[in-house]
Amino acid sequence: MASMGLIGQITTSVVEFPAARPRRSCGFSRNRVGFRVFAQADTEPDLSVTVNGLNMPNPFVIGSGPPGTNYTVMKRAFDEGWGAVIAKTVSLDAAKVVNVTPRYAKLRAGANGSARGQIIGWENIELISDRPLETMLKEFKQLKEEYPDRILIASIMEEYNKAAWEELIDRVEQTGIDAIEINFSCPHGMPERKMGAAVGQDCALLEEVCGWINAKATVPVWAKMTPNITDITQPARVSLLTGCEGVAAINTIMSVMGINLDTLRPEPCVEGYSTPGGYSSKAVHPIALAKVMSIARMMKNEFGDKDYSLSAIGGVETGGDAAEFILLGANTVQVCTGVMMHGYGLVKQLCSELKDFMRKHNFSSIEDFRGASLGYFTTHMDLVRRQQEAIRERKAIKKGLQSDKDWTGDGFVKETESMVSN
Repeated sequence: MASMGLIGQITTSVVEFPAARPRRSCGFSRNRVGFRVFAQADTEPDLSVTVNGLNMPNPFVIGSGPPGTNYTVMKRAFDEGWGAVIAKTVSLDAAKVVNVTPRYAKLRAGANGSARGQIIGWENIELISDRPLETMLKEFKQLKEEYPDRILIASIMEEYNKAAWEELIDRVEQTGIDAIEINFSCPHGMPERKMGAAVGQDCALLEEVCGWINAKATVPVWAKMTPNITDITQPARVSLLTGCEGVAAINTIMSVMGINLDTLRPEPCVEGYSTPGGYSSKAVHPIALAKVMSIARMMKNEFGDKDYSLSAIGGVETGGDAAEFILLGANTVQVCTGVMMHGYGLVKQLCSELKDFMRKHNFSSIEDFRGASLGYFTTHMDLVRRQQEAIRERKAIKKGLQSDKDWTGDGFVKETESMVSN
């Protein structure tokens, strides 16, 4: 985006925003400067995490979308054991949100359209919550009363209007929610109102809106990033510099699922027509890994030991998928499409498989391996240098001694073997 050239101006102006402010107490730390808790070694791996002062029994979070669309399903998520729930995105005026049906399309392995192939891709043209804000707020409050020790996060999105953002933040915070995720990343629907990815793709606009939000919010704020951008580290950096405690990535990828070769109409097809939508599920996982890796490296290199958090999203259906994100530096892992495909009970499988991975490597806590693989990424030029050096070393070993004077008594056998032809 052309606006990304403003980043130099942005980084000089954002220092005016406060890094942390006093927060209200609800039985545990609400200070927006986070901290980590390291688990003690035990026979049973400990999946609990503490992120921005929020205590979760495991790192698995319901991602914003249909799995968090009302009280009934969010209650089910808590009962099944999810570490936290992020509700479906809300705004002040739900009357402007009108969904269509069908609004999903699937991509299957093998011939697309085969009813028997494994689902590897999922497209949606669904909008944010179409339920009245008052209804959603009432349900947030009820959930926090019934589950005071569980983490409920409100996802919010508004138009380019400071007063609207401030009102929305104030109203969701009054329900007792634990944190806020800002939807700067929805790739479809209402971009003309400067909502969703329209903000996340414009760093100057993002800086301004983040400033409004963080001057008002009294709970931790996560900025949800769009992958539909050249360099995802730029908006992530701006979000952190303007006061957000964490970054979540990635939201769905702009896509067209396919064309029906019998009808010649795009999918999903609504009265013969369609529109580009958001792509998720297993097929996006490698793309999400790359984006999360880039953000994690930026956060480590530029923000050092500051306790900002990273919530990873993208194609998680197994404990191994989650382990990959955590190995790159993620504190939590969000699942949305996976729940839509496999149900809320998926969390038990995720926890079991993640524990199996931890046992295999003798990890007792999430912090034992978080970010452990991040240091193994480098530049292509460095890969070339490393390989050339390794080849030289292997050749030197194979060549053996250069002269009779190089023989030694201690290494005689190894020196002999170095000159044996295989």
